Amino acid sequence: MKTDVKDNTALSWKQVFKNMGTQKLIAILALILIYVFFAVFSTSFRTSNTLISIFDSSYYIGFLAIGVTFVIITGGIDLSIGTVMVCSALMGGVLYEKGLPLPLALIAIILIGALFGLANGLMVSILKLPAFIATLGTMMVTRGLGSIITGTKSITFPLRTSGDGWYKSLFRTGPVGGMDTGFPTGFVFLIAAAVIMAVILTKTKTGRYILALGSNKEATRLSGVNIVKWETIAYIISGTFAGIAAVSYVAIYSTVQPGTGNGFELDAIAGVVIGGTSLAGGIGSVAGTIIGVFIMSILKVGLPFIGLQPHYQLFITGFVLIVAVYADVRNRIKKKN
Repeated sequence: MKTDVKDNTALSWKQVFKNMGTQKLIAILALILIYVFFAVFSTSFRTSNTLISIFDSSYYIGFLAIGVTFVIITGGIDLSIGTVMVCSALMGGVLYEKGLPLPLALIAIILIGALFGLANGLMVSILKLPAFIATLGTMMVTRGLGSIITGTKSITFPLRTSGDGWYKSLFRTGPVGGMDTGFPTGFVFLIAAAVIMAVILTKTKTGRYILALGSNKEATRLSGVNIVKWETIAYIISGTFAGIAAVSYVAIYSTVQPGTGNGFELDAIAGVVIGGTSLAGGIGSVAGTIIGVFIMSILKVGLPFIGLQPHYQLFITGFVLIVAVYADVRNRIKKKN
């Protein structure tokens, strides 16, 4: 006899939001404190250009993080999002060079990302491969595929001053005063995407089933839910947002190099976990993810202003990530007891 997952999880929703509320509050306070710290110790940090740099470095990581949030909530992982992003951008760039109109090339980039997400989802849900192994394999495939398709040559997308440079204004208006600075319109797109996906996660059947998968996959299956379908959809969402991240990346940086992308997925996953999503699955929020991403971006941009090299970001992020995961583990132990 089928039961309604919505009814079975009604009580858990209140608990989820209660838990996430505290975690998001801590993350927000950490975000404010980190920004104030850099602003106090570096007067040059307190400029509009610095704020734009923070936004620029958050777009592609933010989109990657929004997508992979859904996968992590199912209890899975997607290690391929960084290389999928780069490979999608390279393939779209090759299509553009071969004569495909830029708008169609940008759409193709997103669709290519979605197809890689579909491949990951099928490997995990149907072939029953561990998510770590399946997405690690896709990471290697996409990293090599980008180099093969481009012949190891970098792909450069149209500059702002060219006829097809209009797409850059999707993520930053400009130039202003002879400099490539302006209003970070990409922030609007990032927040809009976050709001839409937050609604999907919290108010729709898709989100309800994805949360249920992470809470208890077997119980969800016994409730009559097609777990293959919804687990695959989670990976498709992740791949689609990797494609959207690719569009934002080329809009900001123009040039894409084959063989790159490794490490981007770690920044995105770190942002997700710092934002309160549990690596064990079943608990997570898009709002927390965005907060975690901006914590990462402020650290990346701010550390050089106080004389520290970028590799200190890795050290600090790793430490914060360990603390966040430890707090989640302790929280789950307390619930069991």
